[in-house]
Amino acid sequence: MTSNSLVTLHDVRVLQCAPDGPPLDGEQAALDLIGDAFGQEATVVAVPVERVADEFFRLRSGVAGAVMQKFVNYRLRLAIIGDVSGHVSQSTALRDFLRETNQGGHIWFLPDEEELAAKLRPTG
Repeated sequence: MTSNSLVTLHDVRVLQCAPDGPPLDGEQAALDLIGDAFGQEATVVAVPVERVADEFFRLRSGVAGAVMQKFVNYRLRLAIIGDVSGHVSQSTALRDFLRETNQGGHIWFLPDEEELAAKLRPTG
């Protein structure tokens, strides 16, 4: 298993999670990532979609809400990086949820690291 790494994008410290780490599957997994981010003074956690549990994308499971709430409570931004089209194609509610979430400033579902860099680019 490779470890998470810290990168800086536009003066923002980002904890880039390794694709083969433990799954993001609930509150404890979120707290583990939050602790790692705080330990490295990161303000954004980028998690590859491969690490996100399938339950996360089933909104009725409550996993997405619980995970996202932890990040908001601790004032950390979460970016899920990768192709979520397979999950979105199965659920109109999920598609609407992701679109709405991406309009905010805390949780993003982005296709790649370049999009994350664009999100973090200063607008002034």
